Amino acid sequence: MDRFTFAPRLMIVSDLDHTMVDHHDPENLSLLMFNSLWEAKYRQDSLLVFSTGRSLTLYKELRKEKPMLTPDIAIMSVGTEITYGNSMVPDDGWVEILNQKWDKKIVLEEASKYPELTLQPETEQRPHKVSFYVQQDKAQEVTMALSECFIKHGLDVKIIYSGGIDLDILPQGAGKGQALAYLLKRLRDDGKLPKNTLACGDSGNDAELFSIPEVYGVMVSNAQEELLQWHAVNAKENPNIIHATERCAGGIIQAIGHFSLGPNISPRDIIVLSDNNSEKFDPANEVVKFYLFLERWRRAEAENSEIYLSNLKAVCGPCGYFVHPSGYEMPLHDCVDALRQCYGDNQGKQFHVWVDQVFYSQVGSDTWIVRFKKWELSGEEQYGCLTTALLSSKDVSVSEGLTWLQVHQTWLGEDIPNDQSLWLF
Repeated sequence: MDRFTFAPRLMIVSDLDHTMVDHHDPENLSLLMFNSLWEAKYRQDSLLVFSTGRSLTLYKELRKEKPMLTPDIAIMSVGTEITYGNSMVPDDGWVEILNQKWDKKIVLEEASKYPELTLQPETEQRPHKVSFYVQQDKAQEVTMALSECFIKHGLDVKIIYSGGIDLDILPQGAGKGQALAYLLKRLRDDGKLPKNTLACGDSGNDAELFSIPEVYGVMVSNAQEELLQWHAVNAKENPNIIHATERCAGGIIQAIGHFSLGPNISPRDIIVLSDNNSEKFDPANEVVKFYLFLERWRRAEAENSEIYLSNLKAVCGPCGYFVHPSGYEMPLHDCVDALRQCYGDNQGKQFHVWVDQVFYSQVGSDTWIVRFKKWELSGEEQYGCLTTALLSSKDVSVSEGLTWLQVHQTWLGEDIPNDQSLWLF
């Protein structure tokens, strides 16, 4: 949040599993559509928040499996942990709030008396969250008995049942809704309250998100019955909450358009990615379009036409160069020529390219520096690199011309492709 000196234009607060991430979509198309829209149109002046029931361990596992963006803020373990930025710095103020009338030891001791409860793996047990599995037909009975027991011990806790199997015991002050309310208050106190906030979910533990005043809400089309029932009882007449007709991230994009929160056409929806002289020059949008073209070229989804390569070479400076993540340099024009040899080399394969955390700044009258992470997904393997691009524009108010002057990349992490020669741009 420190990167803002102003109120963000939009804050999206989204659950992950079956909301932002569609586990029934092997190509991750709706997620990739959201990614390109967010990076092209929102990243620079908006906040992305992931609010998940996953622990830190399972959250990191999901990031390795799916083409996910990096959020500005992560709310994990059903709202019991709030972290900020790439380093995931914890919010100490939130920890102090949750410590009130909470004793994890007593919670575990009392819950162990119920054979209907099966303790979830150790990774899911957090300082302010104790998690079990319980069959749906036993959930209500156990929940009521546990609640009475904790009251006798002077504990102030809440029990959340979701997904037809998961039972989480948390401090009363915890939960996705309370975490969001705390976050909004902190932003308001800092003078950075977002102009609009959109909450997105699919299951019972997301219901609290929709209870926050002045927050728009979307239940994705595949929302579970428990959330739909909550909505029918508690918020059916609330026009600020909709049940989308699109699944997962597609439903989030649909809600952005429904509530007129900003652009809702993903660059992946645009068949021909060409310059539009009527649009204001936007470095982030240009970067997203370029790497989407690269993906389509290698998947043979773009026409194998010299016109595309000629146009690409025309926007690369004649003296521009590319620094490969391994360290060697080559002229940008040579990189474009190399694209001829790799047309369709990933046709019919699970191959995608996306960019993450695209931030730009103007460093001269017509010069921009753009920093971002570029990722490739090939089968089940993900490879990423930190990228810095130097771009030149004649006039930033009207897209009269764009030149790529330099692209410099370094590997992210320890995972490096075996054949680095296939890593282009």
